[in-house]
Amino acid sequence: MEHRHAGAHRVDLVVYPGFKALEAIGPMSVFDYANVHLRQKCLPDGYAVRVVAAQAGPVPSDTLMGLQATHTLAQVEADGTGCTVLLVGSRHIEQVLAASPELVDWVARVAPQVGRMIALCSGSFFLAAAGVLNGRRAATHWSVAGLLAQRYPHIAVDADAIYVRDGSYWTSAGVTAGIDLALAVVEQDFGHALALDVARDLVMYLKRPGGQSQFSVSLAAQATQHSGVQAAQQWVLAHLDQPMPLALLADKAAMSERNFRRVFQQETGCSPSSFVENARLERAKQLLENLGALPLKTVAAKVGLGSEQALRHLFVRRLGITPVVYRERFGG
Repeated sequence: MEHRHAGAHRVDLVVYPGFKALEAIGPMSVFDYANVHLRQKCLPDGYAVRVVAAQAGPVPSDTLMGLQATHTLAQVEADGTGCTVLLVGSRHIEQVLAASPELVDWVARVAPQVGRMIALCSGSFFLAAAGVLNGRRAATHWSVAGLLAQRYPHIAVDADAIYVRDGSYWTSAGVTAGIDLALAVVEQDFGHALALDVARDLVMYLKRPGGQSQFSVSLAAQATQHSGVQAAQQWVLAHLDQPMPLALLADKAAMSERNFRRVFQQETGCSPSSFVENARLERAKQLLENLGALPLKTVAAKVGLGSEQALRHLFVRRLGITPVVYRERFGG
């Protein structure tokens, strides 16, 4: 962590007609609240946020609210390196992308020079079109993840992650995930305590880990159309403390094991074992968030993992943090 306090770090928030308003306002608020808490500690501002567009002046969003661009893309390029550039997404990214070749060219020139290049939601398409994500991992909104992967095969698209950091390039899923990413930036720059102060101001968790799924497991189960697969999913969610052999799940779906595995993958996009693991992880997180005093071995037993060591291994592998750290960050 940098823990910088030597002058404000410039954040250039890039918008264009039709940008997603909440994706701009959310991170902007995070950086503003960070400045408030730094001032309370008698420290200088950490962030100087500027609204940037192709031309200075009012820029309409996807809502009734717009933003006033105070600086132009050309000015950002002329101001040199070291800043953070934050590019928001659009509901109609294909049309916007086709109409904005100059923005793509600008990203190609500027991205390698700045301290952090961040694309929120479908804003990742600008970075992809500029070629700066080739050979890197990236996230985007779930609804366009397939399109991003298809159109730019040299990018490792994580269709499920809330946000991804690959070197100086950060990308996120849609809308509120931009707030999670901005909190991660604050935590990187000024530490966990300040990011937690900001999260409390916003009445939210510190931040969801970047690898956390964009969807809850129960929501995914509700979207399944196949009655047999749905019956198996609902049984899993109601009996997480029990063993989940494939034969048992196939029986709940009234199918053969081979057919069940094939249909489950076709209907859900994941294997039965992956669904079970996702469900166990999600339930464990809920227990750690809401029942903070519950021993870890009890949490492990309630979600069918068998041991505290197995619980720890799952959290580290999937979220990059231990159950203890997760409880410290998100426990009520």
